Amino acid sequence: MHTLAEEGLIALRCYATELPRPPPPSRQPVIETFSETSRPRPYYAKHPPFRELPKAKSKWPLAIGGAVVGIAGWIAFMTYATNQEKLSSSVFRSILRGLKSDPQLKEVLGEAIRPQPEWYLNGDPYVKGHIGQLQGNIDVSFRVRGSKGSGTLYFTSIRKEKGHPFNILRFKVICDDGTIVNIKEIPPIA
Repeated sequence: MHTLAEEGLIALRCYATELPRPPPPSRQPVIETFSETSRPRPYYAKHPPFRELPKAKSKWPLAIGGAVVGIAGWIAFMTYATNQEKLSSSVFRSILRGLKSDPQLKEVLGEAIRPQPEWYLNGDPYVKGHIGQLQGNIDVSFRVRGSKGSGTLYFTSIRKEKGHPFNILRFKVICDDGTIVNIKEIPPIA
């Protein structure tokens, strides 16, 4: 025995099999028959003819450009690093001490003798040459300036054997006006 509520619930349930079905078709579908097997037609017959693909651009110019930029960066870094090493050496400081204490150079270049800064080294001077204390040879040149003028300093020193003192061969400033000043004050080089 079912209660009224249960019968109402049962009546509310709908199943897929109980849905109304569509009416049957009024006419039969058209069946297409072929007399022969199908022949494949050209796949691209409907489309315009293909054009040639563009040639791939060579990657060599990009690789060569990257190599040139890399090598130039490495050279710039090494130039800066070796110049900073020369500027921080005791030899460079001794040379500057000898320059600043020479009275003849003060007459020609004026007071406040100092190395001439270069814009591409962020205000540091550029020291050309080589400082090789362990090998026993020092040969440097750099620009100097004072309150009256400027010039180029040349310093060359060698050591014949390990443990012996350095012999100074050249310590002079060639001024921009052509005056040559040989520095008398010889800096001690360790």
